[in-house]
Amino acid sequence: MIVAITGTSGFIGTRLVRRLEGHEVRVISRRTGNARAAVEGADAIVNLAGEPVSQRWNEDVKRRIRDSRINTTRSIVEATAAAKKRPSVLVSASAIGYYGSRGDEILTEKFAPGTDFLSQVCVEWERAAQGASEFGARVVLPRIGIVLGSGGGMLKSALPPFKAGAGGRLGSGNQWMSWIHIDDLIAMIVFALHDPNLAGPVNGVAPQPVRNSEFTASLAHALHRPAVVPVPAFALKMLFGEMSDVILASQRVLPEAAQSAGFRFQHPDLNETLAGIV
Repeated sequence: MIVAITGTSGFIGTRLVRRLEGHEVRVISRRTGNARAAVEGADAIVNLAGEPVSQRWNEDVKRRIRDSRINTTRSIVEATAAAKKRPSVLVSASAIGYYGSRGDEILTEKFAPGTDFLSQVCVEWERAAQGASEFGARVVLPRIGIVLGSGGGMLKSALPPFKAGAGGRLGSGNQWMSWIHIDDLIAMIVFALHDPNLAGPVNGVAPQPVRNSEFTASLAHALHRPAVVPVPAFALKMLFGEMSDVILASQRVLPEAAQSAGFRFQHPDLNETLAGIV
């Protein structure tokens, strides 16, 4: 299989390239603008590009978050349209930020989007990707949750304070966290590449979301450290500004589409996942 991929230098992308060893991987670079050459004759595309969300936002950062996702996706669709031999599938990342903060509501792929900044970015991002369906591609949209793995993702910033015994819940701790082991996410992307019946949004989360208080207790337990230093919401607001709303968002998301399609999780339990990672 020939797979063209954006975002190959990121936390998810580097591991996906490793998983696809034995296949031909073509790197789509935003800097060189080689999308058309990479897409021509490829069997599949995986689109993982995007400016990191986890930073203090200002108008310029928000513009980069939006444009890096939507413009890159549009260029991929344009390259697909122009190709003489077109790819049969586009797996284009989205995020559970699509749903906004929804309290205790159980969210599946059928639910409507939220109304905040990230929700609207995800709506436009997915709409841009769906354009590839006009040119014969099956489009899969993994709405990715909090990705857990060594060397990146949210644990990269969370581990140091917890290792120092200075970890604790964020805000009230009642907000739901929908997470996934990096290995399960990579397996889900590969599953999406091969399953001809899977299309549309697919929640990239484990089947057992937890509250933030449960997550912090599990992480502290895995590290044999206490979790007694909570971070109040106002402190997060001071540190991260508007982006703190993302940190404190409550998203209780279930992977209904993936499980209905027959995908099996290897790491459905948070305690086992964290113990294995740390």
